[in-house]
Amino acid sequence: MAGSFCFPQAGERYREMIIVLKPEADGAVAKEILEQIERLGCRPLHMPGSERVVLGALGDERVLGTLHLENHPMVERVQPILSPYKLVSREMQPDDTVVKIGGVPIGGGGFTVIAGPCAIESLEQCRATAMAVKAAGAPLLRGGAFKPRTSPYSFQGLGVEGLSYLQQVSEETGLPAVTEVVEVADVEAVEKRAAGFQVGTRNMQNFRLLRALGRSQKPVVLKRGMAAKMDDLLLAAEYILSEGNPNVVLCERGIKTFETATRNTLDLNAIPYIKERSHLPVIVDPSHGTGVRELVTPMALAAAACGADGILVEVHHDPPNALSDGAQSLTPEEFETLIEKLEPVVNAVNKKMTRCRSI
Repeated sequence: MAGSFCFPQAGERYREMIIVLKPEADGAVAKEILEQIERLGCRPLHMPGSERVVLGALGDERVLGTLHLENHPMVERVQPILSPYKLVSREMQPDDTVVKIGGVPIGGGGFTVIAGPCAIESLEQCRATAMAVKAAGAPLLRGGAFKPRTSPYSFQGLGVEGLSYLQQVSEETGLPAVTEVVEVADVEAVEKRAAGFQVGTRNMQNFRLLRALGRSQKPVVLKRGMAAKMDDLLLAAEYILSEGNPNVVLCERGIKTFETATRNTLDLNAIPYIKERSHLPVIVDPSHGTGVRELVTPMALAAAACGADGILVEVHHDPPNALSDGAQSLTPEEFETLIEKLEPVVNAVNKKMTRCRSI
């Protein structure tokens, strides 16, 4: 339900609360309460669960208090949201969210693999890698058209030309594609050509970009910043949800530590930690998490074992000649082996591999 919602002015007391309805409460009751909240200029939220209907309200606590919802005969309880991230928290929504990218679900008991080249180098390279990804059974394609790089002399991607190649290959193979967006000006171009956005580690706290993506309804794969705490990632996701886009997939991709043996330290602690606190699906990027090809498969298996909803993996049809991240990219044969090894681990944690759809 839409509503005019403004953050409180200085001196106002901001409050977020959850209204849990009784089991016998019907849709008419929920609608009535939501309308009351909206009429006060606060933001109403409707979150039907498997066992209870849960409503939310964001606004000035003094205004919300005038509703006296705790006295409503169909309200079981009213409680404040204590978490600093409101919309992404399990306090607000206890049931897991399933995000669909081009119709392919992430979350909800499935394990989804997103795979493809770090950077799109040519139409032929993108097509060859995508065909290998599809042959192995992965349902989603990744590929970077815009590449923010540490060095200004490194390959920066093909830009809009690369987006066009990605769109063409996505249509040819039937694999919905995810690609990185690096600035607000590129959102419209990426939105037209890809099934989902990816926000890289360097842009996790680019709040103008996050708000722009929140105004889109296309899914967003949000990567953890390389020096970000887990709560920082959840608050970054809150920016997107607060603008109206609930379709966010969180991605653990490794953080910087004092260790130099690997490119980053893949923090698998983050998976159960975030799962306990947020309803959003969580995937793992073992390619950037290690930066070492030989470590990608064991860390992907570990990600599945600790409860991740999927992985984001770099695959290249010819890694020795890749223009970006060849040292961490799997060959098609290695990727096929990874998929074969993943299935028994995924099954062991009571999940199922999500397979590509034929066209």
